[in-house]
Amino acid sequence: MTKNNRKIIISCAITGSVHTPTMSEYLPATPAQIVESAVEAAEAGAAILHLHARHPENGRPSGDPAHYGMICPELSRRTKAVINITTGGSTQMKIEERLAYPMTVKPEMCSLNMGSMNFSIHPIAERITQWQYAWEKEKVEGMKDLVFKNTFADIEYILRNLGEGGTRFELECYDVGQLYNLAYFVDRQIIKPPLFIQAIFGILGGLGSDAENLFVMRSTADRLFGRDSYQMSVLGAGRHQMAVLTMGAILGANVRCGLEDNLYLGPGVKAKSNAEQVRKIRRIIEELSYEIATPAEAREMLQLKGAENVRFD
Repeated sequence: MTKNNRKIIISCAITGSVHTPTMSEYLPATPAQIVESAVEAAEAGAAILHLHARHPENGRPSGDPAHYGMICPELSRRTKAVINITTGGSTQMKIEERLAYPMTVKPEMCSLNMGSMNFSIHPIAERITQWQYAWEKEKVEGMKDLVFKNTFADIEYILRNLGEGGTRFELECYDVGQLYNLAYFVDRQIIKPPLFIQAIFGILGGLGSDAENLFVMRSTADRLFGRDSYQMSVLGAGRHQMAVLTMGAILGANVRCGLEDNLYLGPGVKAKSNAEQVRKIRRIIEELSYEIATPAEAREMLQLKGAENVRFD
């Protein structure tokens, strides 16, 4: 994973589907807010923009292609960053809803969850007494009794149908076992290197944010895939964000920040924008004497098909 003279790719997850408007007044919810926040993040140094859509009227997660259609074409005109569209959508969405837009546009990159799991932030609901929208409480409390479904059949369907269109993947691995799930598909040549593995730490239901877990994920990926066959990126959820990203960068990984993963800039201080988080991790990376990758360099590192081969309009 460590390479000489390497450059670090910063991904930014703009809004996600987990956090809700009540949790932060700075969470982008409307298409215009998502676009502006993403453009600012790209200008701050994010080479990859990881995107979800939301209903414009209430901020509820959405898989509706019409909502994505108010975001992605505008972003493609205003930034050269890689537009990376979720296939995870929301834990409450069926796979058809999650794939409705990606299957239409076949983007350069999509995220792909590498296994079914318990995935929850339900303890947050215990601290909130007043919700801005009724759907928020139902959604967050409901995660306690919900499995995020990503079966082998689901994963293969996504890999075959999007991969044949040249889409490559941000392969989201929440635990060591999900690296072995990925190896299953690599061994069968359903997905081929270079792999972009997003190792995720700190989600309830997945690996914790202990430093030892970064070493475990890295060493396991090295054994399964060989160091020259993959790029690893790290994501730390919530208050663990910057510590995990810093450790990951030192260990040779790329990094992902953004309001999808963490609503704060520091203890008790909400991030007012995605760009604030990008600027913070960029400063840390550069003070460690590393350089950040441009969108063009990220495309070369990950062998993406290029923005010119995607039509969002």
